[in-house]
Amino acid sequence: MLNFTYTANPSRVVFGAGALQHLAREIDLLGAKRALVLSTPEQAAAAERVAALLGARAAGVFPRAAMHVPIETAREARAEAQRLGADCAVAIGGGSTTGLGKAIALESGLPILAIPTTYAGSEVTTVFGITEGGVKKTGRDPRVLPKTVIYDPELTLTLPYAMTVASAFNAIAHAAEGLYAPEINPVIALMAEEGIRASAAALPPLRANPQDLAARGDALYGAWLCGTVLASTTMCLHHKLCHTLGGSFNLPHAETHAVILPHALAYNAASVPVAMARVSKALGGGDAPLAMHRLAQSLGAPVSLAALGMPADGLDRAAEIAAATPYPNPRPLERAALRALLQRAFDGAPPQA
Repeated sequence: MLNFTYTANPSRVVFGAGALQHLAREIDLLGAKRALVLSTPEQAAAAERVAALLGARAAGVFPRAAMHVPIETAREARAEAQRLGADCAVAIGGGSTTGLGKAIALESGLPILAIPTTYAGSEVTTVFGITEGGVKKTGRDPRVLPKTVIYDPELTLTLPYAMTVASAFNAIAHAAEGLYAPEINPVIALMAEEGIRASAAALPPLRANPQDLAARGDALYGAWLCGTVLASTTMCLHHKLCHTLGGSFNLPHAETHAVILPHALAYNAASVPVAMARVSKALGGGDAPLAMHRLAQSLGAPVSLAALGMPADGLDRAAEIAAATPYPNPRPLERAALRALLQRAFDGAPPQA
């Protein structure tokens, strides 16, 4: 007999090609009047477009979101929101921008409207992360959950192919780990398997034609499902390693997920055969960790930490950091085994238990 608890997060989702046209309506539904628009420097033009759509509802633009949400940037954004009298934040971009919005909301309580342009999934979660002193600390707080999410596949058409693949692997990792999380339940298991399937199936067409709007829609749909899994479960070894590598060695977040995921699955595979069967089914069959590794290779995704700039002399420290902090995981975190996992990931070797 099944035993589980399931709590749905109260987000409003507006999904579809051209959905950005509903932005002003959604701001009004939040009861907001002055929105601070957030983005990375690279997406400043998109932020300006959003501000133009909002017209008098836009309080200003803060285009300085950064990877892993440095605490200095978070403090600067909070001060800017207060200076401008903003009563909400609109975050357009990927996980870095959504993360900055969450950092503002964590202390100010400002509602967030998220407009994802990648497949990070942070927009439907209460998870936040802030990096201070070279260490990325994460947590969960209902105050940071975006009130509304606008998913518009048209906004992902300019996402470079390499980032498309890496970001989709980030999404897939949320679902794969959710399948063996302590909080897994039948609803989330269905979302996880479908999220992996949709995300993985969207990528080959996008390699052939990055402008395939239907495939972009499928990838964004998959990312929403995978993000919902992230919101409902505790992440395990894979995310522990990725946060360690990103926060302590400044490796790019999405690409690190693509490299680490097959190895983290292999580490846990013997302990969670039912979860591995679901991952295998979603990927079309075969050994789940190896199928994930081969999918990354076939799409031209990174498969080596060395290629991402990880220093070889940092592997020991990464293993120590990962093993030092208790973390929920089906298999106990053993330093020697983690060090071996990191070496295979560094070398780009196939995953093994």
